[in-house]
Amino acid sequence: MPNTRVLVADANSTDGTPDLVMSFRDRLRVEVIPGGLPSAGRNAGAARADTPYLLFLDADVEPAHPSLIRRAVELAQQKQLHCVTTNILCRGGSFADKLLYLSNDGFQYLSRLHRPFSTGMFMLFEKKRFDDLGGFHERVHFAEDYLLSSQVARSKFRIVRGGVYTTNRRFEKMGHFRVARLFLSAAFNYWNQSFFLRDHKYWQN
Repeated sequence: MPNTRVLVADANSTDGTPDLVMSFRDRLRVEVIPGGLPSAGRNAGAARADTPYLLFLDADVEPAHPSLIRRAVELAQQKQLHCVTTNILCRGGSFADKLLYLSNDGFQYLSRLHRPFSTGMFMLFEKKRFDDLGGFHERVHFAEDYLLSSQVARSKFRIVRGGVYTTNRRFEKMGHFRVARLFLSAAFNYWNQSFFLRDHKYWQN
């Protein structure tokens, strides 16, 4: 839709991302803004937004169904939710890649029993609640999406059916064991902010 606003936080990319983004300006209200680490880029986009909901997406994801975003917004509106996410699917990866993403999806469903969480690959947030929570912690270089979404009340969190496709590039760069270990460490340290403030070398890979 021509009135759909899309803000792309670009961290000095060298692959022509800004030009590609602006090629959509005849179909969308697109704008390239300064990026950096995910927290800073997402907060910069959120500060410019004037809509009731914010949708955060990673650059390499693709909705598994064209209705995914619409259904997520409708669910948030109907249930007056603060955060909505979806399942993560791996297209073309190995069995181990798909198993780890399937495990992540399983943990998300289980998390609704105690402390729900969303990944930044697909995170729909009510803007008012996002602002009340202070947005993404910009001193956190790892799992900033987990840290923010885990502050949402269980009754205000849902997982919409469907999913987004992503790649296995993180597994290829870091290895399955290290990614899984960092994920589990974040889950077990949800109460310990100092864990998230440490440099886990996540973005150096």
